Amino acid sequence: MLFRASAKTVAAMALDSSLYLHLTDQFTHMHGYRPNPSEARSWERSVPALASALNDAGLGDVEVMLEYALPMNSKRADAVLAGIHPRTGAPSYVVVELKQWSNVVPDEDDPVLCHVASYTQPVLNPIEQVRRYCEYLVHFNGAVADHPERVGGVAFLHNATEFDVGALREIESDQWGQLFAGDTRGGFIDCVRARLSPEHSGAAAADALLAGKTVPSKQLMAVAAQEVREREQFVLLDEQQVAYRKVLNAVRKARESDHKEVVVITGGPGTGKSVIALSLLGELYRRGIPALHATGSQSFTKTMRKVAGARKREVQDLFKYFNSFMTTEKNSLDVLVCDEAHRIRETSANRYTPAARRTGKQQIDELIDVAQVPVFLLDEHQVVRPGEMGTVEDIRAAAARRGLNCPVVRLESQFRCGGSDAYLRWVVRLLGLEPGGPVVWDPDDRMQLLLAESPEEMESFLDGRRGQRYSARMSAGYCWPWSPEPKPGQPLPADVRIGDWARPWNLRGDRSVSGAPPSALWATDPAGFGQIGCVYTAQGFEYDWSGVIIGPDLVWRGDRWVTDRTASRDPVFKRSTPDADVDRLIRNTYKVLLTRGMVGTVVYSTDRETQEKLRELVGAGRRVAVTA
Repeated sequence: MLFRASAKTVAAMALDSSLYLHLTDQFTHMHGYRPNPSEARSWERSVPALASALNDAGLGDVEVMLEYALPMNSKRADAVLAGIHPRTGAPSYVVVELKQWSNVVPDEDDPVLCHVASYTQPVLNPIEQVRRYCEYLVHFNGAVADHPERVGGVAFLHNATEFDVGALREIESDQWGQLFAGDTRGGFIDCVRARLSPEHSGAAAADALLAGKTVPSKQLMAVAAQEVREREQFVLLDEQQVAYRKVLNAVRKARESDHKEVVVITGGPGTGKSVIALSLLGELYRRGIPALHATGSQSFTKTMRKVAGARKREVQDLFKYFNSFMTTEKNSLDVLVCDEAHRIRETSANRYTPAARRTGKQQIDELIDVAQVPVFLLDEHQVVRPGEMGTVEDIRAAAARRGLNCPVVRLESQFRCGGSDAYLRWVVRLLGLEPGGPVVWDPDDRMQLLLAESPEEMESFLDGRRGQRYSARMSAGYCWPWSPEPKPGQPLPADVRIGDWARPWNLRGDRSVSGAPPSALWATDPAGFGQIGCVYTAQGFEYDWSGVIIGPDLVWRGDRWVTDRTASRDPVFKRSTPDADVDRLIRNTYKVLLTRGMVGTVVYSTDRETQEKLRELVGAGRRVAVTA
């Protein structure tokens, strides 16, 4: 939330421009960059329109929370109004989505989407957008979780006329999704007056909403079975819903007119790619449409099979690997959902592939050929192995060779790392994956970043969090040898050694050994805390608290990072792998490890100079020993 005050205070500050300046300063402080021009224009033009309407309605004492951040998500509602319901006397809230649009038309194929002249891609119908914000708020804020009737939602297109927006009402309205234009401002005023009393202050109600306990997010692995087998669905917001609808619409067209289309969905860690993938798979499966889910990650695929197919064998068969389609007939599937597509390899063949199955085709071509609608979900900054080539341009080029349309939907909001954009930007700046160099961590209220002075300190702190019923894991760069797994009953070899402290790597195999879970379940089985995870077992997963050991393969020297390929024990780095590729892949590895935590991350470097640089960036007062 950027600002909170009564409606009459908001109106007064809007008149002298102090509100705009305050919102700009707050945004810059919280996110590390200035707001884009369209957002700034909204504060200058839309917020005064809202404040004026509220004061004309006699609702000057209603509390207005501007740029209200949805819990555990980087999405923000333009405003949430808090007050007392005029009939029930209970706290009452109205989520308001403000639009400056004056030229908007529904999508001809899907009225849940609409087109605005200033946007190149379709966007959600504002009725649907605000409805989903309300639904998400009820699902994740304890103050209203048991009282959904206390929440209402309104889209106010104050620059538009009823003639401009009337067609948007093709989709059904309800208490969570209503729409008013500038020339139906009276209807907007009546709507908010029906939910907010002019005779009471909204301050206490706003306090209650802000103090509401954040209901833990539905973590991907824990709900996959219910998601695939039943109709309960994740709440997809904004561009997530656009991506979801884009695929479903492509599937409908393919079935109606033998139409083939490639869809790419790209976004950073935690933007909901796998949530979209599972939502799609569940919906298609329920509709009886032939569809499969595929990844290049053994851990991810095996976990999906175990969790989502625990009761039904046929559900397990929905989860495949990218190399499963070498000899599959073209267009034999309606849909292939390729999750973690940044792990696509140049070819599906390896040294064990029989000659009869060596087609010579690129893996990306196999995946496109097998389905009428191949869907690729990827993050180009998570490529961590040589030979991985799943990029937007690779997929576009492969589609172009076939003359196929290839729309790209880019996801911006993210759910991992507590929904903290500031933390993700800090990580990519830290690792030199974006220009500008590392910056000092400016703590926000979404993600905790702490520094450990030793692996013992890190482990003790994380174990304490587990005692508070948080999930926690420790991971490290691939900088220590990896011994063969022992026979059952024998202890795991403690390969990760730092001074007197030593712990085993996660298991490699498919069976449990000495109480440790198999490789694919390290990130999701509570028994995984006893071992150190590597990037290949951590990638694609999340847990509440993440401990990351930066090894000697990435060290700070003088004024820059230096990667040392000789310090890496990763067998995928061959002599023929160029130094520039090794440098990029090592940095991407630590980006993956540093973005697994949902609540907090603890960092430790084995290198003295690097540890000193981390103290400078994280802050000397943010040690785990101080906060544990």
